[in-house]
Amino acid sequence: MNTFGFIENKRKLIAGVGSALIDILALEAEEFLVHAGAAKGGMLYVDKEHIEQTLRHAKSIPKRVQGGSACNTIVGIGKLGGKARFIGKCGAGPMGDFFEDELRRQNVEPALLRSGSPTGRVLSIVTPDAQRSMLTFLGASAEVQPEEITARHFKNAAVVHIEGYLIFNQDLILAVLEAAKAAKAAVSLDLASYTVVEESREFLQYIVNKYVNIVMANEDEARAYTGQSDQRRAIKDLVEAADIAALLVGKRGSYIGHGSNIVAVKAKGDGHAVDTTGAGDLWASGFLYGLVNGYRLDKCGELASACGYEVCQVVGTKIPDEGWQRIQKLLVK
Repeated sequence: MNTFGFIENKRKLIAGVGSALIDILALEAEEFLVHAGAAKGGMLYVDKEHIEQTLRHAKSIPKRVQGGSACNTIVGIGKLGGKARFIGKCGAGPMGDFFEDELRRQNVEPALLRSGSPTGRVLSIVTPDAQRSMLTFLGASAEVQPEEITARHFKNAAVVHIEGYLIFNQDLILAVLEAAKAAKAAVSLDLASYTVVEESREFLQYIVNKYVNIVMANEDEARAYTGQSDQRRAIKDLVEAADIAALLVGKRGSYIGHGSNIVAVKAKGDGHAVDTTGAGDLWASGFLYGLVNGYRLDKCGELASACGYEVCQVVGTKIPDEGWQRIQKLLVK
């Protein structure tokens, strides 16, 4: 039974809303970034043709998987054995079909909107230092209209998880929040990036105070949101805004707050990472799965840390079966 009053006790489903993107992962040398026109460690918006042209010069064989921040989280919940649904927009062609098939294969219910535009995609160039540099074409994923999201998308959901990137479309995120409220679902928000917070801080604070039950942030995002550099003060400020707050501090672990209770959770492993892509997304998978299944906060944090650790040991956001087997051992309350 759920121990938090804002989560419906009989519900277990977690629904995610965000960009439906195909992640194209390429392991390349540093000089490839220059040829690609990519900003090391950063993200640039480009057109589909730029990505296709760049891939023609890749020396590695790129790997394609479905992605997007909220989608990564929801797939992780499906892999944990949870009830999971993803809402987003993709193209009507083969790439969109691939996206939908991958969701089903990983125990996620697709609730996809379709478009005549191409499916969005992200070329993630991973260099030998484990840094990722991204070229992003949003495509159909950016075409979701507010009126297309209704309470029926969140039927029987315990939690609706929203990626912070939706903040750039204020009408859309308000429609999602109102639909979640109408469906009597709790709302989880990942602040996404400090640049998102800096550009939309006032509006973010408004929606967190009015709608959000669970807020997740890393150090930079929390500092931008609260103005606090001290981690303890930052987590307290976040908890005052939402019912539960999670502050991720990388290899040092995380802080989770609920009311006056703040739990410090140690990171798993030695801090070594092959690729940090999706670390926060998969952390959220474990945390939300634990919440809807009635785990204590410290146990939610332990499961979240395990998911975040395992995804950092591989290139991309897909934890291999042996990693999930290790995580499954923690699924005891």
